[in-house]
Amino acid sequence: MNRAVVSVGSNIEPEKNIERARRIIARELELVSESAFVRTRPIGFADQPDFINGAFLIATGLERDHLRRYLKEVEKRIGRVRRPNRFGPRRIDLDIVVWNGEVVDDDYYERDFLRTACCELLPELGRQALDSRPQPKASP
Repeated sequence: MNRAVVSVGSNIEPEKNIERARRIIARELELVSESAFVRTRPIGFADQPDFINGAFLIATGLERDHLRRYLKEVEKRIGRVRRPNRFGPRRIDLDIVVWNGEVVDDDYYERDFLRTACCELLPELGRQALDSRPQPKASP
């Protein structure tokens, strides 16, 4: 059984859409636990409502790529429409951040709220992931 931490975020009717994602995932996969959810300022495009962000820990027999496609399908079912501004408002955003104990999304290192949520779900992850953080490339 694979275990994944999935980031969850919304700034369009966030409470309603996060609850919809929670119900769908709990019904169709194994929702092991979830982090606290926090209000965050938008990143990349400030002229929009704040986000509510957190994470789900799930167990699944799906392989990583299949889970990623499944999460994008859940986004569509909830009504997410992808627009040219990738930092714009959204009903729901679901992304795999940790796969079987390994950080697979660099946003983990860039966003404190995401790192906090992941470490809440997998406390052992904190030190291990920081030690394996990608190092910036040296300039010539």
